[in-house]
Amino acid sequence: MLTSLPRNLSNCARGLPLHEPRSYTLLAHMGGAVARVPEDATAFAGRDSTHAININGVWTAEDADRANDTVWTRDFFEAVMPYATGRAYVNFLGNEGQERVRAAYGEAKYARLAKVKARWDPDNVFRMNQNIVPSA
Repeated sequence: MLTSLPRNLSNCARGLPLHEPRSYTLLAHMGGAVARVPEDATAFAGRDSTHAININGVWTAEDADRANDTVWTRDFFEAVMPYATGRAYVNFLGNEGQERVRAAYGEAKYARLAKVKARWDPDNVFRMNQNIVPSA
């Protein structure tokens, strides 16, 4: 989630993959109906963000050289970090760990969701996603 759109985002060295034709970036404009819903009304966080960005380095098992796209993906991610809100859109997350899941919701919402999870899934059966760990 971004607070503003970086000017260098359109730079082809970052905006377009140089080595792997499967890699791509999605940029969604936020605001409108999303921003009109109160922040605490739902689990979705970052309603005041101006954009959401999803940077994807993609390759197949047969691709011999993944290093270039990994570097491109990380470089692009780092280039937009100064414009980031600190939040993440949970549906854009891969296996990035609990810090990023917490960032998607924020601490207050995550705690509330963990209480719901403790009530309805105390054994954490539904954990094969961007998991919210049940509270103790």
